[in-house]
Amino acid sequence: MNVQTSSVLAPPAPRSLEGMLLPLAMMRDILIKTMFRMNLDLVSQLSRAVCLPIPVTQELVDMARSQLLLEATGTLNANNGNEMGYQLTDAGRARALDALSQSEYYGAMPVPLDIYSQQIKRQSIRNIQITRDQLSTAMGHLILPDDLLSNLGPAVGAGRSILMYGPPGNGKSSISNGIRDALGDKIYVPRAIEYSGQVITVYDPIVHSAAEDDVDDPNSLRRTSGRFDTRYVRCERPTVITGGELSLSMLDLVYNPTARTYQAPLQLKSTGGIFIVDDLGRQAEPPQTLVNRWIVPLEENKDILALQSGEKFEVPFDTLVIFSTNFHPNAIFDKAALRRIFFKIKIDGPEQEDFLKIFAMVARKRKMPLDEDTLVHLLNVRYPEIDNVYANYQPIFLIDQMIAICEFEGIPYQMTPELIDRAWANMFVKEEDIVR
Repeated sequence: MNVQTSSVLAPPAPRSLEGMLLPLAMMRDILIKTMFRMNLDLVSQLSRAVCLPIPVTQELVDMARSQLLLEATGTLNANNGNEMGYQLTDAGRARALDALSQSEYYGAMPVPLDIYSQQIKRQSIRNIQITRDQLSTAMGHLILPDDLLSNLGPAVGAGRSILMYGPPGNGKSSISNGIRDALGDKIYVPRAIEYSGQVITVYDPIVHSAAEDDVDDPNSLRRTSGRFDTRYVRCERPTVITGGELSLSMLDLVYNPTARTYQAPLQLKSTGGIFIVDDLGRQAEPPQTLVNRWIVPLEENKDILALQSGEKFEVPFDTLVIFSTNFHPNAIFDKAALRRIFFKIKIDGPEQEDFLKIFAMVARKRKMPLDEDTLVHLLNVRYPEIDNVYANYQPIFLIDQMIAICEFEGIPYQMTPELIDRAWANMFVKEEDIVR
C-alpha cells in the first residue's frame, strides 16, 4: 500500500569507532565475547556478527591486538579472499569469560539511546498521512459506515491515542488490525540499544516483521550492509496486541538475572507503530490504573524506565495507542483519564441493511447458498426476540453453525428456517439454563 509519507531516512552505517559513541571497552568486550561464543576468526565473519562495516570491525580487532587480547594466526584463508585469521590469546579468553560473567550479551553492537532517538524522529508515526482511500482499502474486508471512517482517519493520521468502545462483537479488534494494515511503509528497528553501559535488546522477531528484501544471506558474496547501519533491521511498522493478560509489569524493562541483560518492554518494541490494548477492563489491574501508567507517555511523548540499580531514564514514546473496550468509558475512567485519550470513537452494531451485506458476504466466502425464506424468518421471527439488535459477529456465527450441522448430517450446504433456528439456539444462553 502506498502510504502518503515522506520516505524514511535510513540510519547511515558508522565510519569509525569514534563515531559509534559507545564506550571502547564495551565494544571490545562484545567483540571478544562474540569471537568466544561463535568461534569466529575472520574479520568478515566478525563484521556480520557484530553488524559493523569491515573497516570499523578491523579497527576493533587492531585495538584488541594492541591490548594482547587477540593474535593473528599467521595463515591466510584461501577460501575467504586470503583473509588473515585471528584468535583469542590466553589473556583474551580470560577477558571474554570475565566479560560474560558481567553480561552474556554478544553479537550486534548496540545503538546508543541518543542516536536511536534521532532515528525515531526521522520515522515517527506522526509523520504518516493517510487518505480516506487508503484507509478504505485497508478496511476493505469490513462493512463499515462512512461516518466511522470519517472519525478514524483523522485519529490515525494524528498518531495520537484512540479509544474504541461499544457492544461486544462489532469488529473493534478487526478495525484495529485494519489500521495496522494501513501503515504500509518501513522503519528501522535497532537490534539493541545502550544506556549507561547497559544493553537493552529491542528487535523481537515475534513483534517485528523484517522486510524480505533486506534479509542478508551470510553466505552471499553480495551483501546489502552498505546501504544502512545493519545494527538496525528494516521492518514493517510494528504492532503489539495485548488483551486480558496485560499487566503493569509488562510495561517495565525485563531483566534476565542469569544473562544479566535487559529486554525492552512492549511499548518500546512498538515504537513507530501501534500498541493495541484489546478487551480493556478484562485485565487484573483496573482500567484506570493502566491508563494512569500511560499519562506521561501520552501527554509528553516520552516514557520513563528504570534499571535494576533504580536509575530512571527517559525514552521516546512514539506509538499510536489504541484502547478497545466493551464497557462504556464513563464506567471505567474518570474525566481526567478520558481527557488524555485524544480520540474517542463509538463502534455500534450494524443497521439491518449492513447486517444483510455482511451476511451475504460471509455466505459467499463460505460457499453457503442464500435462501430468501430463511432470511425473512431470521429477521421477522428471531431478531424481534432481542429487540432487533444486530452485531457484526452474528452472520459468521450463524453460518458456521449451519455448516457444522450440514457436515454432521451429511447433507449439502443449505440454509433453511429449521437450520437457522438450531444455529440461533447456540448463540445465546437462556436465563433459565444458568446454574445458580
